[in-house]
Amino acid sequence: MKAMILAAGRGNRLRPLTDRKPKPLIRVGKRTLIEHHLFNLAAAGFESVIINTAYKGEQIRKYLGDGSAHNIPIIYSDEGERALETGGGISYARPLLGDEPVLVISADIYCRIPFDTRFALADSHLHLFMVNNPEHNASGDFSGSQIKLNEHTSQRFTYSGVAYIDPKLFAHEKRVYPLIETIHHCISNGNISAELFTGAWFDVGTGSRLHTANKFALCN
Repeated sequence: MKAMILAAGRGNRLRPLTDRKPKPLIRVGKRTLIEHHLFNLAAAGFESVIINTAYKGEQIRKYLGDGSAHNIPIIYSDEGERALETGGGISYARPLLGDEPVLVISADIYCRIPFDTRFALADSHLHLFMVNNPEHNASGDFSGSQIKLNEHTSQRFTYSGVAYIDPKLFAHEKRVYPLIETIHHCISNGNISAELFTGAWFDVGTGSRLHTANKFALCN
């Protein structure tokens, strides 16, 4: 199975740190954010990883190289100066993804979600990992009934930034749009599934949240 790490964003909320380097290269614990994902993907046996880049993408490419130092081949999808957002990034990289399920990970999270090359999209085209709502997203993103996490609950949960996708959901195009468009499309068609992850998960979107994630990583 292939994986894709979404790493093209600007990281405005982490400025001034991201004025000098892209957010995926910010360190959490002993590794950079993106290296945590690469380490876990390699350990799980993924065959390769596609990394999309835009803002300061040359730094990511120079730092990671071809992936040999992390025991997983890396293929880059360069979007140019303007990032295409999460959905657009997947669409632009569509020729690199193949036709089998792909694990997609947002580079700006730190988590212990288990990655599994044997995962199968049984009755859906999109499988989301959800988490209980953090303080910064108290109202959540989707209800359990919307995403088939629990057919009978209106309780809302937050999308973790990790999902298994059917690449055939995406047309190869260069268009700026968020992944949430595809998620809503799958909700409308009933082609979605989800599971709740209750372990360690941090959205490293601000300085204070980076501090919290860093403290956890150094102690665990």
